[in-house]
Amino acid sequence: MLIAHISDLHIAANGENAYGQVPTAANLSRCVDHINQLQPAVDLVLVTGDITYAGLAEEAKLAAELLEKLDAPYFVIPGNHDERAILKAAFEVRGCPSTDGDFINYRVDGFPLSFIALDTTIPGEPGGEVCPERAAWLEKQLENAAGKPTIIFMHHPPVKCGVLETDEDGFVGADLLGDVVEKYPNIERILCGHIHLTTHVRWCGTVISTAASMGLQLLLDLTLKLPSSFYNDSPCYQLHYWSPDQQLISHTVSLHHVEGPYRF
Repeated sequence: MLIAHISDLHIAANGENAYGQVPTAANLSRCVDHINQLQPAVDLVLVTGDITYAGLAEEAKLAAELLEKLDAPYFVIPGNHDERAILKAAFEVRGCPSTDGDFINYRVDGFPLSFIALDTTIPGEPGGEVCPERAAWLEKQLENAAGKPTIIFMHHPPVKCGVLETDEDGFVGADLLGDVVEKYPNIERILCGHIHLTTHVRWCGTVISTAASMGLQLLLDLTLKLPSSFYNDSPCYQLHYWSPDQQLISHTVSLHHVEGPYRF
């Protein structure tokens, strides 16, 4: 099975560039086209939040129109730039099949792995949260998975990654989430976004992987002293391959211009 993981689309309205610099809608279109031409074909696309730039309905509508061009089914989860009700209205059951009244939580089955969408947003706040209600819901889904290999996808990574977006924005209830996660060795990966960088870190018996963005690549500053800044770069996404040996192998795909391929 092949899973594409994209994040932090930041689609701006009216053809504008995010932060006045990055053509995020055009970058997402490039990304969709690239995913559609992959061989073997992608089975599923996960979108881990910050779909909109300013939480506007027209931004979510444009993002949905672009994602509808994918040849594979796709599923979205909100980020701190998104409004839950607006996402539900724009993506409907096809891309956001949540029946939870308060959060956008749901499970996707019918594949070799089970996929659990976990809403980590706090309205009006940049950081993440898993409250007791969300932790209890997650545990119930993991119990129902009955040991099937599972991927959790959400926006905020529940660990400090050495960047302002995690170390200062924070994550309320990380210990609560960790207490649930460490009980279930069938959790193959937790897929996140938020920090606009590709990272991998072992946590509570599994691995957290973050995807980069649609061109808004974070300036990596491990000193945490510089103001948060970004590069206007080519879009990137993660490609996760569930092998016949039941191993989840991850690749970073960047849409930089390259020459080749050439034979060795």
